[in-house]
Amino acid sequence: MTIKDRLFIASQHLVPQHGLSRLVGKLAASETPWLKNALINGFIRQFGINMDEAKYKQAEDFRCFNDFFTRELEDGARLIADGEHEFVSPADGAISQLGKIEHGRIFQAKGQDYSLTELLGGDRERAEPFVDGQFATIYLSPRDYHRVHMPISGTLREMVYVPGDLFSVNQVTAEHVPRLFARNERLVAIFDTEHGPMAMVLVGAMIVAAIETVWAGRITPPLRELKVTQYPLPQQPVQLNKGDEMGRFLLGSTVVLCFGKDAMRWQDTLKAESPVRMGECIGMTLE
Repeated sequence: MTIKDRLFIASQHLVPQHGLSRLVGKLAASETPWLKNALINGFIRQFGINMDEAKYKQAEDFRCFNDFFTRELEDGARLIADGEHEFVSPADGAISQLGKIEHGRIFQAKGQDYSLTELLGGDRERAEPFVDGQFATIYLSPRDYHRVHMPISGTLREMVYVPGDLFSVNQVTAEHVPRLFARNERLVAIFDTEHGPMAMVLVGAMIVAAIETVWAGRITPPLRELKVTQYPLPQQPVQLNKGDEMGRFLLGSTVVLCFGKDAMRWQDTLKAESPVRMGECIGMTLE
C-alpha cells in the first residue's frame, strides 16, 4: 500500500463520518440559485458528466444539487434486456466483485471477505436462502447515473435499515477496510421472484446524504438503529417489474446483489472492473 493510500485509509477513521455527510447533505439540498448552480456546473466539469442523455440539461433546470445527482434520463437512453431468462444490471457503474457466496462469505477484495448474514442485518434465517448462491457488487462512481433499478421482476417481502459506518467505497477501501460493505450503513430489500429470493443491498458511504426507495421515500431513520419492515403492508403490495426504478443514492455508493443457489449464473465476460450499464444483461437463469 502506498503512503497516499495509507493516509487516505487513516483519514477514514479520523474524520467525523456522519457529521461530514450531514454537512454535505445540507449543501446538496440547498436551493440557493448561485450555490446550487455552481455546485452542479463544477461537478459536471470535474467528472465529465454526459448531460446529453439527461432529461434536463442545464444546472438551472434542477431545484438543487440532489435533483441533479439523481437526474432522470431521457426516454430511450437505456434499453432493458427483455429476454425471459435475462437478469439486467440495476445501475450504471463497474463490477467490484462477483461470484459464488462460499460458505456464507462474500469476497470483497484480495485478502478480504465478509459475512452474508452480517450484510443482510444479522439474521441467519434471512441469509440462509442465499448461502452457496451468487453475488455481484456494483460500484457507482460520481459520474454515473444514480438511480437503481430492478434486475428482474419481484414483490417486496422485507426491508431492513442497518445503521453503520460511512467509509468511502472504492478499490482502496475495499482492499484495506475489513468487512467494508457489512459495516457501512445500508438498506436491505428482499424480493420474491420467479427465480427465488433476491436481495438488493444499497450501501451508504462517506458523504452519501441519504438512500431513497420508490415505496417508502428517504430511508435514514432519526434513530440510528436496526429497523425491519415486513411487506406487504395493509395497502397494495410493492410489485416492481424488471427495469423499474426501486431506489436512488443522494451521492454515490454501491449495490450488492444476492441470489439463491442454482438460481442464475453471471455472464462469462464479466469480471472485476468490468463496466456495466443499467438495463444490460449481466446474468441468466439456469432453467
